[in-house]
Amino acid sequence: MFAPQFDAAGLIPCIVTDASTAEVLMLAHMNQEAVAKTLTTGEAWYYSRSRAKLWRKGETSGHTQRVVEMRVDCDQDTLLIRVEQVGAGACHTGRPTCFYRTVPLKQDDVRRVVLDFREEKVFDPVKVYGAKPGT
Repeated sequence: MFAPQFDAAGLIPCIVTDASTAEVLMLAHMNQEAVAKTLTTGEAWYYSRSRAKLWRKGETSGHTQRVVEMRVDCDQDTLLIRVEQVGAGACHTGRPTCFYRTVPLKQDDVRRVVLDFREEKVFDPVKVYGAKPGT
């Protein structure tokens, strides 16, 4: 039986991958309502910890996610959803994935590691959201 194990805050992490490429697009959190809405609508719903509210992916940007498959791990404390990304990108910074920076390995001083940017913007987040998001 499907019995997701929510944490003390009522949330469960959800890894989101592109169904056709298997690329990791984002990590989000879901509460019971987000899980239920995702299962009933076939669209990705999440819980925003920063805004403390439920949200449907793409409700502002139009860049929605159609769920192809949902999986749960062995302990039922993490979800994985494979999605069809509809629209330019999954990240609020305007990139196709939230994982657009790499962390160089084998650093002498781990307090001063400079990130490498690997993904170009595919849409202008200021035009979509009206405010400048984090880089």
